[in-house]
Parts: sequence; structure tokens; C-alpha cells
Amino acid sequence: MIFTEHLDLSGWRAAAEDFADHERLLIDQNGWMQPPPLDVAGYLDSVERCRHEFTDLRILTGVELGQPHLDGGAADAVIDLSGLDRVNGSLHTLPHAGHRSEPVTLFRELSDPAEVIWAYLQEIPAMVDGGDFHVFTHIDYAARYWPVEEHGPFDHRPFEDGFRQAMRAIASSGRALEMNTGRPLRPWIPQWWAEEGGRAVSFGSDDHATTGLAAHFHEATALLDHVGFSPGSRPEDFWTR
Repeated sequence: MIFTEHLDLSGWRAAAEDFADHERLLIDQNGWMQPPPLDVAGYLDSVERCRHEFTDLRILTGVELGQPHLDGGAADAVIDLSGLDRVNGSLHTLPHAGHRSEPVTLFRELSDPAEVIWAYLQEIPAMVDGGDFHVFTHIDYAARYWPVEEHGPFDHRPFEDGFRQAMRAIASSGRALEMNTGRPLRPWIPQWWAEEGGRAVSFGSDDHATTGLAAHFHEATALLDHVGFSPGSRPEDFWTR
């Protein structure tokens, strides 16, 4: 089991209507969201307390590093990434109009939602080339916020080439892809990942509380088994082909 704490260094332009109440507190009067600094000592202490209390579990450390190709140096100044068991790399923001913003904000501001998906997919190879991380997380992050009411359900098929190119870049780097199970599973993700040379997969429930820990893991393992992935010898190991 790995508990990965968020590590976002640079702020981004945000709008209150795009975020939940507890997240809006991070947006200042100028419309800038700045995540609080990671409490490294508090995080590591929490892991040690869990290890002491739950001795039957093997509990590992990690972070989910936002935009590692942009903020890797700043992250190293906060925590020794090499001392962690897992570094997940996340692409949470995209450039637009001289700033960076979350996809949820860009969907509201741009008339063509396809622009947001393509911008997300096109930045993935740059993140792969310039970031230090082990796992690429939630490759469907932008698609989560697709404006369903205005444009209907998200259809991945028009973006197939972009997703496949992004997956090839991740696979060629030797990294793993996360099967993010916090939301309804997208079966095409493990299928395309396997077809594009992906060799390793990790699982992440993306839960920010405790209610969704290991959510949908059984369904996810069935999908991975179907496309030829097998579990490692330990629960925290990658599934591989």
C-alpha cells in the first residue's frame, strides 16, 4: 500500500465556480490558486504511525507531483524524491493566455472543448521527456471535466491517435501507467496501453478521504487480466506484461 501526498509547487489561474468549497479557499482575490506547501515532516510521521499501528501492512511513501517537467527542481528543494518509494507524475494544468489553468476552467472559457483535450495530450510527451517520475497518472484527467451538458458524453474515439501517441511516449520511457479507479473505468485505456507497448501498470483510487480507498480495484484487475497484465509478487508491485 502506498499513500501518495499531493505535491504541487506552482500556482495557476483559477475561478471559484470551477472548484469545490474546500478548494475555493486556496484561490486568492486575484484569481490565483496556490496549493499549500507539503508538510513533509507531518506526512512522513503519519506514515510511520500507520506502520506502527498496522504491522501486517507494508506501507510505502510517495508523492503525486504536479507538472514534474516544470517543477522538478522546486520539488527537490522541498523533499528528497529519491528517498520516496513512488513518485507519480500528474499533468493538472495547461498553458493558456500566458498562464496555466486546470482543464475544468479551460472548458468553460474555450468554445471548442476538443482544444483542451488535444492540448492535454500534446503536452504529455514534453512531461515524459522533462520530468522525473515513475508513473504517469490519470491520463484521462482532462476528459473527466468534459462539458457533458453542452456537448454530450465524452467520446474518446476522435482523440484516439492523440491518446495512443501519448501512451507510446510513456511506454518508450519505461514508465508505468496508472489505472485510476476513482471514477468509472474506461476499458479502452488498458487496451490501448497494451497495444502501444505499455509494460507496467499501477493502481490508484485517487481518493482524498478514506471512503473510496481501493474503489473498483476488482473491476480494474479484471480489465488488466483481459489484456495480458499479471500481478507482481507483492501488492504494491506493478502489474506487468
